[in-house]
Amino acid sequence: VQLQASGGGLVQPGGSLRLSCAASGFTLGAYNIAWFRQAPGKKREGVSYISKRDGKADYSDSVKGRFTISRDNAKNTVWLQMNSLKPEDTAVYYCAADYLGGSVWRSLTYDYWGQGTQVTVSS
Repeated sequence: VQLQASGGGLVQPGGSLRLSCAASGFTLGAYNIAWFRQAPGKKREGVSYISKRDGKADYSDSVKGRFTISRDNAKNTVWLQMNSLKPEDTAVYYCAADYLGGSVWRSLTYDYWGQGTQVTVSS
């Protein structure tokens, strides 16, 4: 059972990146999926969530209007499209999977975690 996050990199302010979260060993469609991020010296924070039941998405205030989460259960993959990136978006981004459902922004809700992908926004 594994989640593989990828797609991070170095981008200039105002640029875009698309992160991917691919599942192996289990059916991603049976799980709610979230993206969290952690910047150096800061707590891990949830930034986006997508429901398994109806695909409903939610976002933290810090990324609302700039990030878009989507999923393709047939491809066992979730994406996070990040536009209008700011230096404060710099962090390691993690995807996480939750089967039972719980508090969306609480790390302990999630059963499986990807290894993280670094996003650096800098000129």
